[in-house]
Amino acid sequence: MTTKRLEFFEKAAASTTADAFSLYALAMEYRKERRAADALTTFVRLRARDAEYLPMYLMAGQLLIDEGREAEARPWLEAGIELATKTGNSKAKNELVQALESCDAEG
Repeated sequence: MTTKRLEFFEKAAASTTADAFSLYALAMEYRKERRAADALTTFVRLRARDAEYLPMYLMAGQLLIDEGREAEARPWLEAGIELATKTGNSKAKNELVQALESCDAEG
């Protein structure tokens, strides 16, 4: 069953002019609904649209770790670390490094 909230995000993200946050919000809603494949597809779409949208890297990485797909999570997390370093976002970098370490521990 599709929730009204999910319908709202799907409609917002369906536009060819959808902004990064609309796509991110949709991916997060799919993740919350345990629709991992849809969430990942949306993160990939977001990355193609705006590779500088830093929050997606941690969330996509965590999604893949939760799905037991550590090998696929690693490139997302590493790309996020690179972007966080480039932009000087030490908080995000630390979170991404921690996720990568957990990925390495699990995988």
